[in-house]
Amino acid sequence: MNQDWEDRVTAAWATFDDYAEETASISSSAADADFRAVIDALVAELPADSPLGPFEQACAWDSTGHSDKAVPLYLEALARGLDGYKGRRAKIQLSSSLRNTGRAEEAVKLLTPELDGPSDELDDAVRATLALCLSSLGRDREGLSLVLGALAPHLPRYQRSMANYARALVHPED
Repeated sequence: MNQDWEDRVTAAWATFDDYAEETASISSSAADADFRAVIDALVAELPADSPLGPFEQACAWDSTGHSDKAVPLYLEALARGLDGYKGRRAKIQLSSSLRNTGRAEEAVKLLTPELDGPSDELDDAVRATLALCLSSLGRDREGLSLVLGALAPHLPRYQRSMANYARALVHPED
């Protein structure tokens, strides 16, 4: 889509917390529905086959506590060819939603390849989400390893030690 549309979507998302504050005067579900209606109106401007439509709608359902409704929309966005940065976001968010709906194994399969994908600012989100999915499967050591590995570069000291400890959690023989 064009930059104007992207700017309006960004502006809509910037108001998301305003809808949460609105719940003091109306029900939470009404405020959530109002926010989703704003996103739906923006999506209605897109071509029918755009992957951005189901992606933005999935985000809106997800952010208002409906992972079950978000999953098929994320899948549709990816099937329509959503790629790049938003495609990676969709995989992270879909994995979280899959985990929330009891499908953590699918989430791990979807997100694990992202560990070897091109690096960007979403790397830590990939690792954090994957760690949660692994923990849901009882694979806590692997999850902790990912989290420590993601944290290590941000520490003012002990980066090498933490990175080594992270590896040792899953490869003790190294």
